[in-house]
Amino acid sequence: MDLSSPTSSSLSSNSSSSAPPTSWFSGIVRGRVDRSSSLKMANNPADSVGPINRKKQFRGVMFKYGPKPIQVAFKTGDYKQQVIFIGGLTDGFLATEYLEPLAIALDKEKWSLVQFLLSSSYSGYGISSLKQDAIELDQLINYLINKEDSEGVVLLGHSTGCQDIVYYMRTNAACSRAVRAAIFQAPVSDREYLATLPETAAMIDLASTMISEGRASELMPREANPDAPITASRYHSLCAYNGDDDMFSSDLSDDQLRMRLGHMSNTPCQVLFSMADEYVPEYVDKKALVDRQTMFTLCKAMGGAEKVEIEWGNHSLSNRVEEAVQAVIDFVKREGPKGWDDPWS
Repeated sequence: MDLSSPTSSSLSSNSSSSAPPTSWFSGIVRGRVDRSSSLKMANNPADSVGPINRKKQFRGVMFKYGPKPIQVAFKTGDYKQQVIFIGGLTDGFLATEYLEPLAIALDKEKWSLVQFLLSSSYSGYGISSLKQDAIELDQLINYLINKEDSEGVVLLGHSTGCQDIVYYMRTNAACSRAVRAAIFQAPVSDREYLATLPETAAMIDLASTMISEGRASELMPREANPDAPITASRYHSLCAYNGDDDMFSSDLSDDQLRMRLGHMSNTPCQVLFSMADEYVPEYVDKKALVDRQTMFTLCKAMGGAEKVEIEWGNHSLSNRVEEAVQAVIDFVKREGPKGWDDPWS
């Protein structure tokens, strides 16, 4: 299948839209292309069905947003406002149970849901980086602005996807100015979880040695991460104290959290805490952690981010889907696009 242009499709675990009319926001964008030949949901007799055909089957458009073969995205709904879902380690399409009802709820509010693949998706996370994720996220937003007439996006990060949001917004990339708000679902510490594994300490030392010897891009031994190949730099980023991915650990000081998260104060943020998150080690008091982060720095460092505690919620909120969707929709409705800046000025 040729994915060089938007393609009517469906996404299933065992879907059609296209060009909205030109918006005032897109008018400032250089080099627009004529999409008059693109497929239009309005011409689809099944349009009234909505973004979901049946259980775990999405209706929408699949498209290429960047030059790499992996850079494929899937958009449900045909609207000028998009929520971009950014998954965690090993995630790809259909990563969490709440995406299906979220697509339906967003469609009712005239928002599109965009799921996309990064170089780090599935088993690629070990040979990629937050920097690479940020570059590819910027390419996706650029595509949505230039070719989908986007009037702004909300970033929804799950797990390590939360780190991607923080890193991307710190880059001040041109298209980051089109980010209207950010939602952090399960922003937990990879370092604290991985520290519970017996081999981690020795492997951190090995990664540090490899980096000091100029071998940061070389692969670690298989026992360091049996699930996927991983470079010394990525392992260090995920596992080491003060690594690039170390943003939400319970032992970080208020000042350290402010240094990592302070730039998010310019963006409306919501933080969804899963109070039974299986990736938070038993030695970490979840309730105390949430209280501390709220009172002092995690939410405060983001400029007073909204905190939502999901009682008994697991890491992906598969057991609290309705609560997750309602929280996201309430936030998105309040933080709709308004007063956009020109990203190219």
